[in-house]
Amino acid sequence: MGSLFFSPTWKESVEAGSLKDGGEDEEDSTDNSAVYSTETDPCAANDELRVFVGTWNVAGRSPVGSLVVHLDEWLNIRNDAVDIYVLGLQEIVPLKAATVIGAEDPTEATNWNQLIGDTLNNKYGGSCPWLQPMVHPINTSDDVPPISNRDSPQTTPFPAKDSDRYRLMANKKMVGVFISVWMRRELLKRYDVSGVKVCSVACGIMGFMGNKGSVSVSMSIGGASFCFIAAHLASGEKKGDEGRRNYQVAEIFKRTCFQRLPEDGDKLHPLTILGHDSRIFWFGDLNYRLYLEDNLARQLIKEQDWRSLQQFDQLRRELERGGVFQGWREGNIEFAPTYKYSSYNCNRYSGGLPSRAGEKQRTPAWCDRILWYGKGVKQLSYFRSEIKFSDHRPVNEMDSEEAATPTLLSLIEKDVKASKATHHQKQHTFLPVLKSACFRSRKNKGKWIKVEQQARRLDYSVKKCLDKTGYVQFDTP
Repeated sequence: MGSLFFSPTWKESVEAGSLKDGGEDEEDSTDNSAVYSTETDPCAANDELRVFVGTWNVAGRSPVGSLVVHLDEWLNIRNDAVDIYVLGLQEIVPLKAATVIGAEDPTEATNWNQLIGDTLNNKYGGSCPWLQPMVHPINTSDDVPPISNRDSPQTTPFPAKDSDRYRLMANKKMVGVFISVWMRRELLKRYDVSGVKVCSVACGIMGFMGNKGSVSVSMSIGGASFCFIAAHLASGEKKGDEGRRNYQVAEIFKRTCFQRLPEDGDKLHPLTILGHDSRIFWFGDLNYRLYLEDNLARQLIKEQDWRSLQQFDQLRRELERGGVFQGWREGNIEFAPTYKYSSYNCNRYSGGLPSRAGEKQRTPAWCDRILWYGKGVKQLSYFRSEIKFSDHRPVNEMDSEEAATPTLLSLIEKDVKASKATHHQKQHTFLPVLKSACFRSRKNKGKWIKVEQQARRLDYSVKKCLDKTGYVQFDTP
């Protein structure tokens, strides 16, 4: 399990998005009233948002009341409040044939939401029920491509109360993968929150079953777009298994699509992962292992030599060589591998010598990770929690971001970068671009590429760069 705290600075994001070169928990507030006070909340003065990102594989176990104590530890609840909690869980149901092939059952997702909400709100004197999302995540039309699961709103009939400190903004479940996004109620009065959408991509058995894949949330806060992707990738520590994980990452990039809705109006919400404003977080049980023999790995763990151990980490090598997650970042790992523990309520890794009957032999690894993409994000902490509820340990990250509305040209420039990045990912989605954009691709040289329909709604400063037919040519040297 892992957590990540982010503090994104919006000024940096706007600068990063200007037409220049550009390229895994808490906020102070002790006021329970509806008034957002800059005196009690120092983040209000500098438009800084605190984002808590957490991931945890719960090994098919149902949430129980006693878990509230552990969630309090995981979510790092203190007097200082987080602005946004983004929680990704894996295996919230056992991955059996009945759950993988059968119809979706929202029971476990509802149970987890209730436990999370109880922890976030009751800690501050709020009360349940609080589950009604402030914004309905998505309405799905019938023309959803078959490669992705049809996404539908997952809400509950419980009314939200003004006394609740955090409001459930969106949640999505696909078999065992689950994402839940919560926001401080004060922010809903301070910022325009819109475009809340969800998407799921199933890429498990036979390439389209939901035992592996991702669930994602896209949303705009004060005009800046955020994207959160909770994923569960292919398991296995045999040679070549990392290739299956890399393939699934590429599939998730390619197949994740946040559809335009009638209620979007003239607002240009991103359609793809890389179309967002440099505030993209990918987290989950990514299942990357160690290129190291079991006994050597355990010796380095015993010595707590995390730096040496990271040299054999598959994901770190992929990030360094650009195999997957090109341009993405992860915080420095200064904690023990999070997988695989022998049994519940146990601090001993599974396997090793002497071997125990019926126990799986697994080399410990940092399977649970949190990555982010783009500028304007400052990581405040990256750590694991010591909850012995499953064979994984939760991972958390806290980040700080500064809120600011990007300009129209910033959004277009971001789409230019996204177009280049998606080309490297072998995707074929071309976003609105400026005519002067340089796109180095022999395949597209001299060809006209259709601009997305929303490009027609751009103001004159951008429209004048586009061909009257709505097409734009990539100028290649």
